[in-house]
Formats: sequence, C-alpha cells, structure tokens
Amino acid sequence: MRVLILCTANSARSQMAEGLLRHDGGPGFAVFSAGHRPSSVRTEAIAVMREIGVDISAQRSKHVDEFTGQTFDYVITVCDHAKETCPVFPGAPRRIHWSIADPAAVAGGAEERLAAFRAAREQLRAALRQFAAGAIALPPGGADGSSAST
Repeated sequence: MRVLILCTANSARSQMAEGLLRHDGGPGFAVFSAGHRPSSVRTEAIAVMREIGVDISAQRSKHVDEFTGQTFDYVITVCDHAKETCPVFPGAPRRIHWSIADPAAVAGGAEERLAAFRAAREQLRAALRQFAAGAIALPPGGADGSSAST
C-alpha cells in the first residue's frame, strides 16, 4: 500500500509520520513524505524519534513535485496548509487530513521545544496506528471504492 504524507516544509510532522508508519505499519506500507516548501529534517524530530527507537536521520526533505505522476493508495496531510494546496494524484487516492500543531513553531528553550515535538509524535503515532489498522482491513479505495477525506 503506497502512502504519501504531506506537510508544508517536510521537516518535522510529515518526517515523523513517515518514520512511524514505516516502523509501526510494517512491510505492507511503502511510505513517502514531501512538502511544498521543503527545508531540512529538524534535529528535534530526529531526537524524539530516536527516543522511541525509530531512526529518521537518513530521511531527507523532499518537494511534492518529486512525486508528480505517481500513484498512491492514500495521501495524508498533517497540516492545514498542505491540505489546501495538495495536488491531485492519479488513481484517485483516498485523502485523509489530520491537523497537527507545528512543533517547530513553539518558542522557548530546548525542553519546551522537545516537549512539543514529543506531543506531535504521539498524536501522529495514535492516528497512524488507527489508520494502519483500518487501511489493512480495507481494499485500496475503501470499502466502496470511493475516495474520501477524513
């Protein structure tokens, strides 16, 4: 099952989600992430993922255009901007949206920032576990073959 996870900068939320689904979802998922304004993977994201045994240090920030023309079973947006600017992909993938607060936008010291990244990681992990359980149970395109947004 091919899954593309989108966020604006592809630096934190979508990178953590990619690593989590790849790790927790198992070999049945081919997972990718991208953004509209890619930058670099944030060190805080790498650090909080390392805390739970998931290494995303080799992942890189990618522009959504790298995936133009590719087909996906699901496209998941994890920020409101990505939802509004999400391109159309061939094959009518199911679209899912989760509005996860941007941990990179949190001001404060290192501990406050890491706490925000941990909170985002845990929100993503809970949502992705539910997604993976449902996605495995449904054929591509959902029970009725239609495209849906959550």
